[in-house]
Amino acid sequence: MKKVKDVATYLAMQPPPIRAQLAAIRKIVFQMIPGVEEKIGYGMPAYAYHGVLLYFAATQKHIGLYAMPAAIRAFSEELKPYDTSKGTIRFPLGKRLPTQLIRNIVKFRKQQNEERAAAR
Repeated sequence: MKKVKDVATYLAMQPPPIRAQLAAIRKIVFQMIPGVEEKIGYGMPAYAYHGVLLYFAATQKHIGLYAMPAAIRAFSEELKPYDTSKGTIRFPLGKRLPTQLIRNIVKFRKQQNEERAAAR
C-alpha cells in the first residue's frame, strides 16, 4: 500500500467491505472521545487523547486493532475468540466486528490516558 497522509485517504484505498469496518471503528472512536486527534502513524490510522490511544489497520487476512498491552490484558476473557498478541487484536475479515467490545476497549484506553494525564 502506498504511503498516505490522512485517514480519509487510507479508508478510501480499502475495498468497500473492509472500508466499512474500518469506518465503524473510526466512528466509535469519534463518538466516544470528542476532540480526539486523528492522524496517520506507522502508516495506519492513529488516535491520540492525552497520549497514544490506539491504531488500526487492514491486512490481507484481518483488521488489526492496536490498543496497547494493558487493554489486551484487561479484556483477555472477551478476546479469547480472537487472535491476539502483546498489544494487538486481530479481527478476521468477513466476520462481524464486535462493536461493543471495541467500545469497551476505547473507553478503557480513554480512562487510562486520563488517569495518566491527571497524575502528571
